[in-house]
Amino acid sequence: MNDFGLIIMDKPVGPTSHAMVSLVRKGTGIRKVGHAGTLDPRASGVLVLCLGAATRLSEYLSGTAKEYEAVVRFGASTRTFDTDGEITRNTGEAPTRRQIETVLPRFQGDIIQKPPPFSAIKVQGRKAYEIARAGDDPDLAPRKIHISHLDIRAYTPPDLSLVVECSAGTYIRSLAHDLGEAVGTGAHLAALKRTRAGPFRIQDAVPLPMLEVGFLTGKWGQYVRPAHDALPDLPAIMVLDEGVELLRFGHRIPAEPPAQGMAKAIGPGGDLLAILEAADDGASWHPRKVFLA
Repeated sequence: MNDFGLIIMDKPVGPTSHAMVSLVRKGTGIRKVGHAGTLDPRASGVLVLCLGAATRLSEYLSGTAKEYEAVVRFGASTRTFDTDGEITRNTGEAPTRRQIETVLPRFQGDIIQKPPPFSAIKVQGRKAYEIARAGDDPDLAPRKIHISHLDIRAYTPPDLSLVVECSAGTYIRSLAHDLGEAVGTGAHLAALKRTRAGPFRIQDAVPLPMLEVGFLTGKWGQYVRPAHDALPDLPAIMVLDEGVELLRFGHRIPAEPPAQGMAKAIGPGGDLLAILEAADDGASWHPRKVFLA
């Protein structure tokens, strides 16, 4: 079985991302498994799981843009900014569609967003949700994020369905809460589905039941994608046997034509060998990250 690659899972509502990592670790027998971007238990959708040496690609994947389908419920704000928390404000009111359309532009482009108090961000060595569960309000600094698309899919008061395309680090729970504050009725996140994470869309994802069947039958390998799929924007440099050995020991390989920027080295068998960076004024490729054993 391939212990170097990616599994794109369609995570259901309920389990944590960590639980999915544990399930895949047990089902594949691969000790080293990680995810590239957490999904809350109440969220579903695209969860990118990295197997073996592919866990070293998580830094490239976790920082990529995401796309979500979200349901914002107006009329009540909660402590957790979603349906799990106690209600902190209950107006029982829903804004008009016109009111929503008036405030939506405030939440597009580069904006400053404050993370929700129940998040995994660390504050003086403690996770924010640990502080919040203890009854205190964690002091979370606002951060700059980017929302490239924010479109209304449907509005049946009090529920607003949105499609959100945003940068890494965006909290859709905070977006829901802030929308409620902007229209004056209060709001919280009622449902969330991640439909894209970097280059991977929900159409690429395998549902959990199918993956579990694969584990039981030993046919889970059909769901493993090549590691280089995580880097679609990098040009591929095909490397022959001599170059493979050079990369294995961290040596540079000649570049023809002259090297520019970054690239991915692909071996004779189609496997990702390394992430390369142009060096020596373009005369060679320097292995920035090597995936060879």
